[in-house]
Amino acid sequence: MKPKPASHSENRISLAARIGAALWIVATVQFLVVQLAVQSAWQTPYSWADYNISDLGNVQCGTWDVSRPRYVCSPLHAAMNTSFVVHGVLLLVGMLLTGAGWGRGRLSATARILFAVTAGGWVLVGLVPADVNEDLHVLGAFVIMGLGNIGLVCAGFAPRTSLFGRLRAVTLSMAAAAVAAAWMFFGQYDPGTGLGTLERLAAFALDAWALFMALAIFGRTRPARPPGSVVTTSGRRRRSTASR
Repeated sequence: MKPKPASHSENRISLAARIGAALWIVATVQFLVVQLAVQSAWQTPYSWADYNISDLGNVQCGTWDVSRPRYVCSPLHAAMNTSFVVHGVLLLVGMLLTGAGWGRGRLSATARILFAVTAGGWVLVGLVPADVNEDLHVLGAFVIMGLGNIGLVCAGFAPRTSLFGRLRAVTLSMAAAAVAAAWMFFGQYDPGTGLGTLERLAAFALDAWALFMALAIFGRTRPARPPGSVVTTSGRRRRSTASR
């Protein structure tokens, strides 16, 4: 039986997956770099253990948060809020382009829907800083750390025939840590790590997962073979006799 040539749609899916993976890498890297740059502009010390991520995007200077009073003054808040929005957009587009890695099934579909909603949550927290409209900002944060981590749990049960499904142990480990951190953060239970640390564990889990899966896509996705070619047992590529 003659080998079936790769279809144009398969070629497009492979290319789309690599583009989506690249967008996930850009999303996570720019997000980290901007945070470090913005916090370095503070005149007062900024601690990842004691301060929230959103403090970097607050527009006004002053004491903030009744439950945990702290002085917040972020000169580069505009850069942070822009990064929030860009982060969400790139995560969403990357998710749409990496469809081949998710596999089929209800849980995979649910994971992708929740991933999309989570991306929207990042856009919301960027457009509405905490000291501009706290209710909407908190809603965005809840979407990210609540629905986003539920989506990560669902992604952990992607079909084992899919790329992401074959990395189930990694996904479920990240999901378990993120859900526990989110539960402690929203319950204001600090085990000694600082609530800021818990917030980052809960909020960045999906980013860590996306970065890991992006690297997996680049590591396992090979360029599509030219139509009519077959790979011999020695690994060399040759043209089929039908195409000569």
